[in-house]
Amino acid sequence: MAKMWAGRTAGITDKIADDFNSSISFDSRMYRQDITGSMAHAAMLANQGIITREDADTLIAGLETILQDLDSGALAIDLDCEDIHMFVEQVLTERLGDVGKKLHTARSRNDQVALDIRMYLRDQVDEISDLLKDLTSVVTAKAEEYKATIMPGYTHLQRAQPITFGHHLMAYAMMFLRDLDRLADCRKRMNQSPIGCCALAGTTYETDRYFEAKELGFDSICLNSLDGVSDRDFCVELMSAISVAMMHLSRFSEEIILWSSWEFKFVELSDAYTTGSSIMPQKKNPDMAELVRGKTGRVYGDLMALLTTLKGLPLAYNKDMQEDKESIFDACDTIKMCLKVFVGMVDTLKAIPENMMKAAQQGFINATDLADYLVKKGLPFRAAYKISGSIVAYCIQNNKVLESMTLEEYQEFSDIFQQDVYEDISLEACVSKRISVGGTSVESVEMQIKYVNEVLGR
Repeated sequence: MAKMWAGRTAGITDKIADDFNSSISFDSRMYRQDITGSMAHAAMLANQGIITREDADTLIAGLETILQDLDSGALAIDLDCEDIHMFVEQVLTERLGDVGKKLHTARSRNDQVALDIRMYLRDQVDEISDLLKDLTSVVTAKAEEYKATIMPGYTHLQRAQPITFGHHLMAYAMMFLRDLDRLADCRKRMNQSPIGCCALAGTTYETDRYFEAKELGFDSICLNSLDGVSDRDFCVELMSAISVAMMHLSRFSEEIILWSSWEFKFVELSDAYTTGSSIMPQKKNPDMAELVRGKTGRVYGDLMALLTTLKGLPLAYNKDMQEDKESIFDACDTIKMCLKVFVGMVDTLKAIPENMMKAAQQGFINATDLADYLVKKGLPFRAAYKISGSIVAYCIQNNKVLESMTLEEYQEFSDIFQQDVYEDISLEACVSKRISVGGTSVESVEMQIKYVNEVLGR
């Protein structure tokens, strides 16, 4: 089959070269953006007197029919075409004759594909953002449910200080809000129209790029034609934002995996989000969380692939840039799938408060509060720290915890200790006293929940 770009060459390529060169197997998903962009282009050409209004109306009607036929399945995408742009133009020309050939006036496939991918990714950002908002809402609701449930907080995966499960969950809600901010920033820079940049140098026709940009929902236009067709930094930025979000999901997954193990048994996952073993009947595996953790590496690979592709390309367009689509499409598909499963997994997750409390009662996680007790009585912190450390060592040697020591034992280390020490080192007090903004007290967690809900508008 001769190509629509035949002229300088015969337009006939080897079948293997055709398959290697073709992108329609993956860029066909942008057919809606391609057709919508072409409608705006036809309208602009008529407004500028470059083609007649009658021809523009014919082109737009023809494009609308193609879109309807593709949506309904009445028209199948021909995978023998080189790309989605050539397919749409070919079908339009077959249906309209010579009028169809006028559509490509004052544009190139270079600015056309740059337009399509910006429009497509703009929609993807909106979809991903909506899913992130759903997950953040679910996490926040779960935090509300467990805002007073005491558990150990960890550093170095060692029990450190008592916190609430709600406080721990809200840490992820805050991460997801920043992920939403990154996506919004990325969308803003992405939303510049490249159409009218043509192949690289603009066009001799007196076009109205601002009209097309406005018609297609762009904030402004790319002001340098070379830049408009040859950079994909908006793809890199989106994949970077997706990678950070996936990193947050992966960390959350790792904790869910730990918490649901028999060693922790802090949470119980719904059967709907776990699998069994083919040989060990007792197993309930957190496969969904593990897959999210694994797919994070896949998204990182997508980002590195595109960065590597772009790093040595001279201006302007090079065929290497065709490699942008599979990477960015995969990253978008992957995070959307992960977010969808995460929403359900977290929503159906149930905490086991008694196990969390039992773990919190071990490991001397109220030792800092013991030191603070001495500081409030007038002792310098470093002196208080040393005394508290000595008491912990004594408890370990004598198989005790801080709460089980007698007042007489305490006073062997310092006569400052009085009966009120027991109130100060209770886990409930340790949590409720964390009154600083952002802390783990119930009141603080409630403030965090209120803030997140206000940001989400929910």
